[in-house]
Amino acid sequence: MNTGGWSRRRFVGALAGTAAGASLPACGDDPPPGADASAPGSPGTAAAPSATGRPTGPRPLYLGTYTSVEGGGKGVGLATYNAVGGRITGAGTLTGVGDPSYLAVHPDGRTLYAVNEREDGAVTAVRLADRKVLGSRSTGGASPCHLSVHPGGRWLLSANYGSGSVAVHPIDASGALGERTDLVTHSSPSPGPGQEGPHAHQVVTSPDGGHVLAVDLGTDTVYTYRLDEKSGRLTGVARARTRPGAGPRHLTFHPKGRHAYLANEADNTVAVCAYDPGTGRLTVGEAQPTGTGSGTNYPAQILVTSNGAYAYLANRGHNSLTRYAVEADGARLRLLDTVPVSGDFPRQIAFSPDGSLLFAANQRSSTVSVFRVNARDGELRLAGEPFSSPVAVCALPL
Repeated sequence: MNTGGWSRRRFVGALAGTAAGASLPACGDDPPPGADASAPGSPGTAAAPSATGRPTGPRPLYLGTYTSVEGGGKGVGLATYNAVGGRITGAGTLTGVGDPSYLAVHPDGRTLYAVNEREDGAVTAVRLADRKVLGSRSTGGASPCHLSVHPGGRWLLSANYGSGSVAVHPIDASGALGERTDLVTHSSPSPGPGQEGPHAHQVVTSPDGGHVLAVDLGTDTVYTYRLDEKSGRLTGVARARTRPGAGPRHLTFHPKGRHAYLANEADNTVAVCAYDPGTGRLTVGEAQPTGTGSGTNYPAQILVTSNGAYAYLANRGHNSLTRYAVEADGARLRLLDTVPVSGDFPRQIAFSPDGSLLFAANQRSSTVSVFRVNARDGELRLAGEPFSSPVAVCALPL
């Protein structure tokens, strides 16, 4: 549905009052023009390695928000985090990017990409060395909510939630975006129970790079495509249906690439999926509990550790993170426990590059929580007080 120009995903997040962060401070003052790109908070910052080889100094953190809501941000939040303790320090705001609700970085680390989640959807590129906005391109659809860079670094993929479509844009040598090369709308199957149309919520490339998968909440379907890396065109090759009314939102792959895990927003479940790299076919398994009980809960995002041993699910409503043990070489999830997220409505979660920290962007409380991840048993421990960031909906640690 669309309520006053808001997509359903924004509306769900606002049910308890979008102005939750109105009294909270922004991430800091804007950096002065021509600020040194090697200053703390820029991707050029070199963190000194510890005896274990892990960085110990400040690392860059980029924060997504909504700029068109009361109490929202003014652009992409800039911050740093301590790579060992997890403490976040604000470092300003990158203005000139509207409603940057989801962020991704190019594989070479030089360019940041943001969706502009508006009715007239767009994607924006930002050069990180000097934080220059390189321009925006239309996604050809409404309310883009997710984007990812194809592993080869030449194509940007984005999902239009409002219109249920997937767009492809070329990336040139500078990191800037070219005109859209393809737009595929999920016109079938028909919408699932309670849905009025397709709602593409995520688009991601399989670990082997052979296929692009688009998760559609509205049609209860995960679509598999092949991307022609010369033309930037998508060709559909398979579809996987969830049970009716599941509302699939987010898919993440096991490191070995033979299994994936699907977070279902509408029916508060997760599912283990088998994946065939040769055909791109995904087979969705039985729905499993999230450990949140019978109360209202909307699973948001699921992550898997780099060694494939543990998975974590963000729960909006229950306001927790569920921990699963990943067993049988990726084929099984075993629910271990849930821990409070120390925030309200965790919209998105992300690991630090070394996997030792987990960040949770809490939309309604306008905070980012940081957890230390125990490598031995996957246990999560809150790392200090959450960081205030206006309507935090995405955290991207580099």
